[in-house]
Amino acid sequence: MKEAQVLGPLFVKGREPTMNDIITTILNHRSIRHFEDKPLTDEQIKTIVLSAQAASTSSYIQAYSIIGVKDQEKKKKLAELAGNQEYVEKNGHFFVFCADLYRHTLIGKEEQKDVTQSIESTEKFMVGLIDASLAAQNAAIAAESLGLGICYIGGIRNNLEEVKKLLKTPDRVIPLFGLAVGYPAKMTEQKPRLSFEHIYHENEYEQSMATYLQQLREYDELISDYYEQRTGGKRKDRWTAQMAKMLENQSRMYMKEFIQKNKLDLR
Repeated sequence: MKEAQVLGPLFVKGREPTMNDIITTILNHRSIRHFEDKPLTDEQIKTIVLSAQAASTSSYIQAYSIIGVKDQEKKKKLAELAGNQEYVEKNGHFFVFCADLYRHTLIGKEEQKDVTQSIESTEKFMVGLIDASLAAQNAAIAAESLGLGICYIGGIRNNLEEVKKLLKTPDRVIPLFGLAVGYPAKMTEQKPRLSFEHIYHENEYEQSMATYLQQLREYDELISDYYEQRTGGKRKDRWTAQMAKMLENQSRMYMKEFIQKNKLDLR
């Protein structure tokens, strides 16, 4: 595959990155929502999890856990809870990444140290979120490097009470998102990302409102053309319009109460 083809819409003339196999894998990412009916092997699962564990972790705290779901009835239920997303049920393997400070509660008891205030702080909650996210991205890259496809599933947060019951997670463990992994049955196109110049700020945040808005307008044109070509003229969405509509409709507003109920992020 030629380099420009690998990069797809992420390729920006004049800003070609230094390439190697790992970077090619990363830049070739796209979400896969149709998988072959072929389970991952135990060896593949272990490789993906070990890759996740190799990610950086704040102060070596390792504040996350990964639940692999093989049971088809559980996957079917998770698919329903995630908004009837079929690819949550039909994939090679489904991973659920959790922020996890439960083990640290046990450590405090075993070591006879009062760790409760620290564990129930917003900072440690953020550590759990960040640790789990870093681990998940390592897992995603590992899976894609094996020729597999992936799709992140935030929909499991639609009803975390039911997800926790289904996965039997204790207090201080929050299922954050799923990761569907499998053999791609259908490859999707890459969606163009925001421009390098819009995302990357050097030394300080770009404060020119005119420049900022112009970059968004240019991106809207790019996305509109992308949808028009992809749908044969049936869609011509602008990204900013999509985001405004999504953010106008409040979703999962129960989250703060749920997190506090599960004894995390209380102060």
